[in-house]
Amino acid sequence: MTSLALILGCAGPTLSPEEAAFFRDTRPWGFILFKRNIVSPEQVRALTDALRETVGRADAPVLIDQEGGRVQRMGPPHWRAYPSGRRYLSAGGPEHGPALAHLGARLMAHDLAAVGITVDCAPVLDVPVPGASDVIGDRAYGTDPETVAVFGRAVAEGLLAGGVLPVIKHVPGHGRATADSHLALPVVDAPREELEARDFRPFRALRDLPLAMSAHVVFSAIDPDGPATTSARVIGEVVRGAIGFDGLLMTDDLSMKALTGSFRDRTEAAFRAGCDVALHCNGERAEMEGAAAGAPALAGDALRRAEAALARLRDAAEPGFDLAEAQARFEAGLAAA
Repeated sequence: MTSLALILGCAGPTLSPEEAAFFRDTRPWGFILFKRNIVSPEQVRALTDALRETVGRADAPVLIDQEGGRVQRMGPPHWRAYPSGRRYLSAGGPEHGPALAHLGARLMAHDLAAVGITVDCAPVLDVPVPGASDVIGDRAYGTDPETVAVFGRAVAEGLLAGGVLPVIKHVPGHGRATADSHLALPVVDAPREELEARDFRPFRALRDLPLAMSAHVVFSAIDPDGPATTSARVIGEVVRGAIGFDGLLMTDDLSMKALTGSFRDRTEAAFRAGCDVALHCNGERAEMEGAAAGAPALAGDALRRAEAALARLRDAAEPGFDLAEAQARFEAGLAAA
């Protein structure tokens, strides 16, 4: 059966009968979890199984934001507290830091895969500039595009090695934004030449990866009338054109304050612009109903990209992984700083 081009959240650590019925009727392509959904390994595994049961697809992707630092939904006491992206550079420097970042991502993938989570919304490929909002801050692996690309590649490959798909974000770049798009609409006035030379470069370097998340950011030099998520010009000329990304493009969360209008309007605008899948995170039923009303069936190029992404997952898990040895190596690498 056809899936809807939508990724949805749920309200708590278990599915209510009403939620399960809604997901059965709506048939979203995938789901996303947040801290409100996380209690214990056994509970998360039961929840991911229950979500997949509602849509009748064992390969339905279940996503999470597990970057480390400020952004990790699974943490102590059941899971390790991972460092921020920037910590890998300070711990290992440009020479040893990428290997440490790869190892951290590999361990993270082990945590996620064990509870049925198959997609991690990482790495962050944004390149911060002085004076930008701290919404990215130390989530970034560095402050220059080369460092961000190298560390981002290491994290992506570490996740893939553990059987988890990475999502590069926030394309084509959130690093210059002077506002937090969770709260307001950021406007970036940098010339396109500067954006090409700095902000877009890590995304271009990792354009072969299977999944990306859009930025709710206006780039006035390209399209002053709307954020990248709803801009056909930004998606067509930059994401698909200058950057050359041909993987599955999902929106950032439709419920963020950077976007306005009804949830149906937001969703329809994202698809008109060229997004493949819409993401709605907070589990609010009325909002999800609006998003579902505006989302098409997953078909055409979007379906091709979705199937290609999931195919990467089937062959990704690394055999012979020694968890205890990897954990000890990771701790030693962080302690050496």
